Parts: sequence; structure tokens; C-alpha cells
Amino acid sequence: MKTVNSPFKFKGGVHPDYNKELARAEQIERLPLPGELVISMSQHLGAPAKCLVKPGDFVRRGQLIGEKNGFISVCVRASADGKVKAVEKRPGPAGGLADAVILDTTVPPPEGAEPAAVALPPLDWKTAAREELLRRVEEAGICGMGGAGFPSAVKLNPPPGKRCEYLILNGAECEPYLTADFRVMLERADRIRVGVEIMRRILGGPAVRIAIEANKPEAIAAMERAFADIDGNVEIVVLPVLYPQGSEKHQIYATVGRTVPEPPALPIDVGCVVENVGTVAAIADAVEKGEPLLERVTTVSGDAVANPKNILAPCGTKYADLLAFCGGLKEPAAKVISGGTMMGFAVPNLDIATTKTTSGLLFLTRRRVFQYASGACINCGRCVRACPMNLNAAEISKAVEANDVAAAEALHVMTCIECGACSFSCPSYRTITQFCRKAKASIRARQAAERAAAAKAKAAEEEKKAAEARKEAK
Repeated sequence: MKTVNSPFKFKGGVHPDYNKELARAEQIERLPLPGELVISMSQHLGAPAKCLVKPGDFVRRGQLIGEKNGFISVCVRASADGKVKAVEKRPGPAGGLADAVILDTTVPPPEGAEPAAVALPPLDWKTAAREELLRRVEEAGICGMGGAGFPSAVKLNPPPGKRCEYLILNGAECEPYLTADFRVMLERADRIRVGVEIMRRILGGPAVRIAIEANKPEAIAAMERAFADIDGNVEIVVLPVLYPQGSEKHQIYATVGRTVPEPPALPIDVGCVVENVGTVAAIADAVEKGEPLLERVTTVSGDAVANPKNILAPCGTKYADLLAFCGGLKEPAAKVISGGTMMGFAVPNLDIATTKTTSGLLFLTRRRVFQYASGACINCGRCVRACPMNLNAAEISKAVEANDVAAAEALHVMTCIECGACSFSCPSYRTITQFCRKAKASIRARQAAERAAAAKAKAAEEEKKAAEARKEAK
């Protein structure tokens, strides 16, 4: 194992104020179990899980309460013992509604109930078959914990004809304020090491690259110690401090110099699999300890918070409980953001609950935010220079503003990663990222309608042929 500096630098990128010092030195603290959890069936990319419980049911920690509902989907397990108060639609951090199990954790188990058991039996990863390890990742409900929440079992099972040559661990954590992954690397480096060994076994022994930004020397040192005696082609790659260094596609380029083509191409198309360091540690716990993904570390920070912390909390913890654990607010918060300031979403209240992908919760005073009115594009080109995807962000925003989604699509808006670098750079305060999101949503809706229409036409044609066959048979 060796440590090297990244020899590659992607085009574009920006340098926001990181403000990580607020929570950087705070060790991970476990949150006492809240009295109520709101466990969403949509904590991942793809189809929401199918809820398996109903009001009045008593569930045990680790029990399956939502089964995966498609190829791109993830199962959901109960984060704690409790009684199901309700199953109802609840908003997520990005505003969408999804079924959620409202769990009262203050209710004791029914009289005569069996004692709680480990949800999954521990496995010996050194002797377990590849298929058994893959199945465990799926059963544990593990998805990417640093981004969109892509199902890990799918990512670790390349399609026929594809092979993983590089397993890349994403330890960049380039979003401002967030330090959850940093603390996981410091405090759980041994679990990350085990997770890497398991993933290498599943993927057939690829080379390993651990990507960490240069502003995290303590994390680099911790990982060097944990991986000092590992066999095989393993390197820690120190990345320049540049946002969005944590983007999957840009990290692949920064570590191994490979470029992922435009959608629908995926990292595996260039021989790479990328997983967040927290996800890797979760895989280790799922296999060795039989522990499903029921909790995660979330950074609660911002200049309005009394005591910023990195909190290990059950999935389904309401934001209000996270804030209370930090001593509440020392000053009024002008804005509350789920995630980081670049890609996070402003939330309207603290009844929203954490999911498997909740990396941060920020409370910012008026000193850190301001109201503005968007102006006209002045064609300065700053957004174009900042865009790491080589898009003409200015022209895309103007096309969407004119309701010309077709023009935005022709300008490759679907390749936008919504990193926010364009909006961050714009002197006219244009909401360029939001324009891109609007266009992408419209295009996806049209594509879904086209697929549905095609499927309906195909079914009608098949029925017509079947009817003709029945007629001939008579």
C-alpha cells in the first residue's frame, strides 16, 4: 500500500468556504433512542420499498418492514423496537412524498413476545461464497450513503461482459460543513478495511484506490495505518481541494484517469465501482456482525447551532431530535438545509426525518444567507468555466427560462450532476441548477410516458395476435 498525489485534475470546479472547523473535531456521539421514528420506504434511488406492516403491529429492531420493489430498489428494516402508529405519506428532504412507518419506540414488547434477536446471522467473509456475500448486502438494505443512494448490491454485481478493475473509496466529502465521513475514517478505519476486503472478494479482486482530499491529513493517516499491511494493488490517492471532488465521475478521473461517457453510461463501463467510505463500513458490519443498515452518522452544524456534532442516529430520526441533542439553537436560524450548502435542500420544518443518505443538517443565521433576486444573464461565462461537466450552463438556463426543454436537452442537460457550481459562480444570482433540475424532471416525465405508451402498444399488439390465434384455432 502506498500514498500518492492525484496526477489528474478535472476541468471546472469551485472553491466554496468549507466551514468544516465547526464539527471537524467532534467525535461521533450516539443519539439516545427518540420516542418516535419516521421510517421512509424511499431512502434510496429507484422504486420505494413495499411496506409490509400496518398500524398496530409491533416490530423488532432489524425486522424487514419494507421489501425491495424492483431491480433498482432497496429493502427497509426497522431501526428500533416499537409499535406502528401509522403508515402514511410523509415528505422527504427533497420535498417528495413517500410511504413512511411511524414507529412509537416507547411501547414495550407484548407480553410473551420472543426476545429480540440479531436480524441476520454473521458470516465469515473469508469462506462465504460471492453470491452469499452479495445477498447479505441486499438483505441488509445497503445503498450508497454519500449521494443518491444507489443500491449497493446492484453496483457490486456488474452485468455480463463488464468487469471491475478499480474499486474506488470515496472519502472526499467536499460539501461545505459536512464532517461525517471524515469522522468515520478517523474512528472506523478498521471497519472500512474489512469492508474493502469483502468488496474485493465480491468483485473478483480489483485494484483499490482510496480517494481523500488533501485538507483531511488526519483521515489520510488513519487510513494509512488501517491499510498498512493489506495485500494487493492498494493506494491512497490524495486529491486537490476542489469542489465537486466527491462526484463519482470526477473522482474516477482524478484517481485513475478514466472518463465516464454521457448517460446512460455508468462507472462500470470504464471498469470502476465507487462507494462511499460510510457504505463500505456498513457492508463490513452487515457481513461480520449481521447488522443491517439501520443507523448512520449525520453532521449537525452551522453557525446557529449551540453545539455542532457528528451524530450516530437511527434512520427515521426527526430533525428536531437531532437539533435538541446539539443543545438547540444559540441564534435564530434563517435557513435550514438537509445536506451541504452546495447540493442540499432547504427544508420547511423539523418534522422531516433522516434516511440512509442524510449526511448533514445545517442551521444558518442571516450572516450566512441572504435574499436575492435573479437577474438576466450577462454572458460572462463564469458558469461555463465552473461547470465540471463541460456544459454551456448559461444557454441551458436561458432555454429552460423560455420553456424550451427540447433546446436544453440538445445542450446535454441530462448530463448535469446538479453540483451547484454554476449557480455558485453566477454574478447575476441566476438559479441555474434549479433550471437544470426542472428540465431534467420534464425530460424524465416525457421518457416515462413514452415507455408506458410503448408498453401499452406492445401489449395491445400481443393481445391482437393472441386473439387472431384463438380465432384460427376455432
